[in-house]
Amino acid sequence: MATAVSLSEPQVLAYTKRRLFPDDGRSNTYAVVDTQFATDEWLDDRSVQRSVREQLAPFNHVRLGSGYPDLVGVGALESEFLAVERFGDAPPLIAIEAKGYTEIASVDVERGIVQAYDRLHEANAAFVTAPIDAVSRADRTLARELNVGVLGVEADGAVTPLETPRVVGNRTSDDASAIRFQATAQGVANKSFSLNHPKNYLAYPLAVYHLAETESVLAERVVRETDGARTGAAFLGLIDERPNRTDLTPLGEEVVRFALSRYGSVDAALDRFPDWKGSQTRFCELAPEWGSITRRVVWRYPATQLLVEELQTMYDDGIAAPSLVDLVEWLYVHHPTFTVELFLRGTATARNRALAADGTLQSDALHHGELFHSPTVFQLKAMLYHAGILAERGAEPSRLDPSNDCWRLRQPLRPSR
Repeated sequence: MATAVSLSEPQVLAYTKRRLFPDDGRSNTYAVVDTQFATDEWLDDRSVQRSVREQLAPFNHVRLGSGYPDLVGVGALESEFLAVERFGDAPPLIAIEAKGYTEIASVDVERGIVQAYDRLHEANAAFVTAPIDAVSRADRTLARELNVGVLGVEADGAVTPLETPRVVGNRTSDDASAIRFQATAQGVANKSFSLNHPKNYLAYPLAVYHLAETESVLAERVVRETDGARTGAAFLGLIDERPNRTDLTPLGEEVVRFALSRYGSVDAALDRFPDWKGSQTRFCELAPEWGSITRRVVWRYPATQLLVEELQTMYDDGIAAPSLVDLVEWLYVHHPTFTVELFLRGTATARNRALAADGTLQSDALHHGELFHSPTVFQLKAMLYHAGILAERGAEPSRLDPSNDCWRLRQPLRPSR
C-alpha cells in the first residue's frame, strides 16, 4: 500500500496541479510546470510515470523573483486555499514550490517555504506543497509569518490546505504577463481554429448586435461553422463570452459602429459578406475599408505589436525575410516565456523536444512543424497577412516547413537615422 513517504516531488506536484488547476475546461485558468519535470527519471533515478508527466504538462521555464517556481498558474482557486475569495476582476497569479521524498534525503519543507516567499515579488500568492506527514509545526509557523501557503499531500492524492495565504498585489514581469495572457480568451493554449479569414470573425459582432438569434444569422449569411467564428471573435477581443450570454467588447462595438456608418444597418453590411466567400485575395485589397478594420483589430491583439516591433528590429539588423525558425530563436532571447507560450504546442512531447531541462531552447527541434501552435503559425499569421501586416500567409503545422516559412513584414520601415 502506498504511503506519503513514497511521494516523490513530481507526484506531489502532479496531485497539487490536478487539485488546484484541474483540466476541466474552466475559463481564465492556465498553469505550467518547470521544464526540469519533463523527464523520465527524477533525482535519484526513480522513474517518473508517463501519467504523471502528462498531468504536469505543459512545461515552461518561468522566472519569478530570483528563481524558477515549480509551477506557475493563473486561476480562481477555491476559497479554502486562499484567505480571500476574490482578487479584483482577474484571477490571481499563483506560484508553487514542491517538495517530496527521495531515497537519500528527507523533505526540506523549510527551504520550499523560503523559495515560495521569494516568488511573492511577482505572484499574488505562493505555496509550498509537500507530503503531509513531512510538514512540521515549525514549518507551518514560518509559512504563516511569511504569508506562504502550505499544502499537505496524501498518498492517495488528496490535497489539504494547512496554511492559507493572503492574496497580495505585485509587479508584473514579462514572464508573469505571458502566463496571465494564456489564461485569457486571447491565449493560444488548447485552442485550434478551423477558420482563418478575418471576415468570419468580424461578422460575429454584427450577428450579436442583430435582432435575430446570433448563431442563425451567422450560419445563414456568413459561415456555418459558428463555433469557430465565436471562438475566433473572442480570441481577437471582439466579444466577451459569459456563462449565460455573449457581450460585445468596446472593440466589437467599434466594428458594429463602422458597419452602421458605412452601410446604414448591420443587415446591409452582412449582405456584402457572401461576395468575399472563397476569395484568395488579401482582404485589405479585396475590401480596403474592412481591411483597415481588420488591421485595427489584429493590432489590438496582445502579441501583434511585439511581433511587429521585433520583426522591424530584425529588418534593421539585416534580417529582411526571417523564417519561423529565425523569428522564434530571436524572440526567445528577449522574451523566452512568451515565445514558448505563443509558438510551441503545450503537449509534453512538444515542449520536451523543444526545451532542455533548464529551459534552454533546442534549436534543432524548431525545424519540425508539428511542434508549433496552429493558432499562431496558421490563423494569427493569416490575420496579419489579410490585414496587410505580413507579406505571406500561414500554414497548418502538418504542412509547415519552419525553415522556409517566411515572416517578412509587408511594409518594413527604413532604419531611422
